[in-house]
Amino acid sequence: MKLNLRNPICFFDLETTGVNITHDRIIEIAVIKVMPNGEVHRKTNLLNPGIPIPPESSVFHGIYDEDVKDKPTFKEVAKEYAKFIEGADLSGFSILKMDVPMLVEEFLRAGVDFDYQRKKIIDAQKIFHLMEKRTLAAAYRFYMNKELQESHTAEADAEASMEVLLAQVEKYDGQDVTDISGKKIGEIKNDMEVLSKLTAADMVDLAGRMIKNEKGEEIFNFGKHKSKKVTAVLKEEPAYYDWMMNGDFPQDTKRKLTEIKLRGFKK
Repeated sequence: MKLNLRNPICFFDLETTGVNITHDRIIEIAVIKVMPNGEVHRKTNLLNPGIPIPPESSVFHGIYDEDVKDKPTFKEVAKEYAKFIEGADLSGFSILKMDVPMLVEEFLRAGVDFDYQRKKIIDAQKIFHLMEKRTLAAAYRFYMNKELQESHTAEADAEASMEVLLAQVEKYDGQDVTDISGKKIGEIKNDMEVLSKLTAADMVDLAGRMIKNEKGEEIFNFGKHKSKKVTAVLKEEPAYYDWMMNGDFPQDTKRKLTEIKLRGFKK
């Protein structure tokens, strides 16, 4: 089947130094342009972001400072990409939250006009989530091949959760679990410690305001200090602790933050 196109459509993806739209930068851009007549054109570049690539980001996408030190900056190729994308709609997977905002921000920093409001944007992830529901009822249907009765009653949902986990262990037992780059991060086993490490290993507080990085260090997962070590922030900006303790954060988050702070004093 061919896509029914009135305009060209550009499928694109970005690799970046991080996920902060304001502070992070693009280090790789790939665009596949499909024309209404079926012709396909491709344009890809590694880019020098002008800032260090955090180690945790490099582990994720495999691109290191050494790989991009002699590459052009986005500003140097911005006009080329604006022209390549001109008149085309945009598509990709999970592009609305990250890729489109990051691309627009980079064009603005480069002083290149890029009017995304005139383009149709199609996010394949949205369609995926619309059609393949990520609910307990959907999981129950997938693993148990039957409909969940009395959904949203506590007992029925708890029973279904138990059946789903049992089915998952039976279906995947012994299979490797990989991240999106293909790197093995674990294995499914009928062992609750193993399963817990797979599903909640990076958790620090239940609200997810703090998580663990690849090295097992606690880092902030929100705000201006996102991805920074909690201990480093508390040392460099002691008032941040007071701001969080007086702020609208869950008690569990405040408790964990205090534990990290006190641990620093003991050292």
